[in-house]
Amino acid sequence: MSENYEDPNLDNPEEEHSGETITRVTGMFKDWFLDYASYVILERAVPAIEDGFKPVQRRIMHSMKDLDDGRYNKVANIVGHTMQYHPHGDASIADAMVQMGQKDLLIDTQGNWGNTLTGDSAAASRYIEARLSKFALEVLFSPKITEWQSSYDGRRKEPINLPVKFPLLLAQGAEGIAVGLSTKVLPHNFNELIDGSIKHLQGKKFTILPDFPSAGEADFTDYKDGKRGGKVRVRAKINQLDKNTLVITEIPFSTTTTSLIDSILKANDKGKIKVKKIEDNTSSQVEILVHLPPGLSPDKTIGALYAFTNCEVSISPLGCVIEDNKPLFVGVTEMLRISTDRTKDLLRQELEIQLQELENQWHYASLERIFIENRIYRAIEEETTWEGVLNAIDEGLKPHIAHLKRPVIEEDLVRLTEIRIKRISKFDIDKAQQKIEALEDQIAAVKYHLANLTDFAIAYFKRLKKEYGVGRDRKTEIKLFDDIEASKVIIRNTKLYVNRKEGFIGTSLKKDEYVTDCADIDDIIVFTKEGIMMVTKVDTKTFVGKDIIHVAVYKKKDKRTIYNMIYRDGKGGATYVKRFNVTSTTRDREYPMTKGKKGSQVLYFSANPNGEAEVVSIYLRSVGNVKKLKFDLDFSDILIKGRNANGNLVTKHSVKTIDLKEKGVSTLKPRKIWFDDTVQRLNVDGRGELLGEFKGEDRLLIITQDGIAKTITPELTTRFDDKIIVLEKWIPEKPISAIYWDGNRERYYVKRFLIENPEKEEFFVSDHADTQLELISTEYRPVVEMVFYKERNKEQRPNESVDIEEFIAVKGINALGNQFYTEKLKQLNLLDPLPYEVEIPEEIEPAEESPSDSESSQDQDTDEDSGDATQGSLF
Repeated sequence: MSENYEDPNLDNPEEEHSGETITRVTGMFKDWFLDYASYVILERAVPAIEDGFKPVQRRIMHSMKDLDDGRYNKVANIVGHTMQYHPHGDASIADAMVQMGQKDLLIDTQGNWGNTLTGDSAAASRYIEARLSKFALEVLFSPKITEWQSSYDGRRKEPINLPVKFPLLLAQGAEGIAVGLSTKVLPHNFNELIDGSIKHLQGKKFTILPDFPSAGEADFTDYKDGKRGGKVRVRAKINQLDKNTLVITEIPFSTTTTSLIDSILKANDKGKIKVKKIEDNTSSQVEILVHLPPGLSPDKTIGALYAFTNCEVSISPLGCVIEDNKPLFVGVTEMLRISTDRTKDLLRQELEIQLQELENQWHYASLERIFIENRIYRAIEEETTWEGVLNAIDEGLKPHIAHLKRPVIEEDLVRLTEIRIKRISKFDIDKAQQKIEALEDQIAAVKYHLANLTDFAIAYFKRLKKEYGVGRDRKTEIKLFDDIEASKVIIRNTKLYVNRKEGFIGTSLKKDEYVTDCADIDDIIVFTKEGIMMVTKVDTKTFVGKDIIHVAVYKKKDKRTIYNMIYRDGKGGATYVKRFNVTSTTRDREYPMTKGKKGSQVLYFSANPNGEAEVVSIYLRSVGNVKKLKFDLDFSDILIKGRNANGNLVTKHSVKTIDLKEKGVSTLKPRKIWFDDTVQRLNVDGRGELLGEFKGEDRLLIITQDGIAKTITPELTTRFDDKIIVLEKWIPEKPISAIYWDGNRERYYVKRFLIENPEKEEFFVSDHADTQLELISTEYRPVVEMVFYKERNKEQRPNESVDIEEFIAVKGINALGNQFYTEKLKQLNLLDPLPYEVEIPEEIEPAEESPSDSESSQDQDTDEDSGDATQGSLF
């Protein structure tokens, strides 16, 4: 009868039937699946906390030690040898070995072991070779303190755990998926782990963060010590090579150049970014050139690469290890503590074994000296039995063994009988005593180390760092990332159209009026003549209400776009004026911008990106006793309020028409902008250094160490590199003073200039390789101190100060400047500038912004957008 036959009449999984045992499938599944799950967890996927190895990795290391003779072995040979300890598949052993070899820590490799940057695989195992690294031989093996077990077939012995004296699991990292369980321990920096171990032994607090072999930049704000629920954001390092080219020099961990390029091409195909061409020049170092179409913003494209491609990835760590054959969820800090304490204990065991061996050597050396020096060997000449020989030696030793540290045993007596006559005849008492004294010194040293085990462990870790930590500096740069809003960096890949009369908007209405370029994730804000406002998602065709008077891409939380509106309250009602912004809405909900009476109508509407307030002329109908048929209204007199405000009364009489009389200027306060050096980004949230208050036309001045000066519009998406030495609000009439060493003429020059072309990036020093910008100042009247080198056999020349304004007049940015000094100076210092009075022009006091009236407490926010609002029309 078949084993998997199931009899529905049987209640027990196993039951006798016709003389045979029947096992029900349900019982088999329950037992076998649990066995299988336990096997996968313990024997395949999850590393042990004791040594940081998975079983196959441990067997590979043990096999390499078996084969180690200092020379390279074929990987295929090592794979075959490993299979003697467990029948792993040869492919899985080779793959595990290649992964360890690529980490450049335990295995000294030779041949093509693949490329972790490009994802290229290693050559076949018969073509590549390996041997244990010096570091592996140092920290992995100590047979005398290793616990052993039988291999799967009982023919060999293999280690239960290797006596690893280093936090190897954290250095290499580990990843595995078992049945109902997984682990993901990220790799950490070699030297930082040692520093952390030393601090733990010293009783100090420490923090360790991952360090990836592919380098890149990482934000560990939510790392949560590597426990479940944590997150690490990793970014590629992207720089601007020129105005149309970006270069990627480092990639995020867990990606390859191939997968990264594929993700960029996918984003390009979906229209989220625009790329002209991609070149992959990666070899030992990453170099991916991303060529952009003309006119595309490199800064915005970098943001889009992070938002829509694998240039930024999120990694979720999960600290799970095996301890005493059970899964243990633990953070990396605790992992390092456990590893360090285990290392200390292993060192103690090694010292204790060393002490025992030294004491045995001292004991036997002392017995040998007594045996030969006192000629006890002569007492056995007349003995005819073995017992008699041993008794004679024992009796001969007794008067001389009071100083020994342990009793003399039979094994000691046997060893004395094995001393050869030649050794006795050449015995040198002085040398024997020197050997005993040397052993006593060694015993004293080992005892000292045992008594000061913590100091010994610290010295051990310091020696590891000194011998093996060279060239293992941190590769991954620790940074705080700004949150990139997709709507701000996405490429406008489609066009928005509107049918104002019928009330439709969408991307498929190509026969109707074009509005603006937009993206498929944008929201659109719409106002109708009835005074209804709605925000809706971009779609092919959407009905929003007839008689559309304004449509634009919507910016969430935008307080600077101000809508000016004049409306009639109901049919024949009074006319009101209001100014408001729209910072949040519920998508696809209709909001009345009037009082809501039937027959209300918008008479005038404009949208103003910077809160501009125009002047309009209002003409009344000649009805009844109206005397004044025309008057002007200045929107700057109207306070900015929330969208639900009713507005101010304009007139109770019937309005005939409204005309624009005068375009307006911004009535908003200048926007304060800060620069956060931590993330190298601008912000309006008060983080970092205040750069100033900016109006719509104001710009930022940027000067780099390379001698480049430029101005830019202060957009929050702008990225800055580390070469910037001046970043401030640009004042066009304020001169820039620079002192530089000219490589062509080999002397200092000074120049003062103004930015002549705000839209252009310009060099203001010579392009010689030895040219060096020494000092830059944006003060009106800077003063520079010259510090001279002391000439031989002469007194030190006193420092001199120079008024730069007096020394040179303002010239063109391309001028060479005036010769400042012909010899090398020890130092150039900026002193306090001379006083200068700046004339401040009178300005109109900006209008105050009133908080929005209860508009956001119950509203669901929509996605923010970076499109420009448009000026409205007269109705």
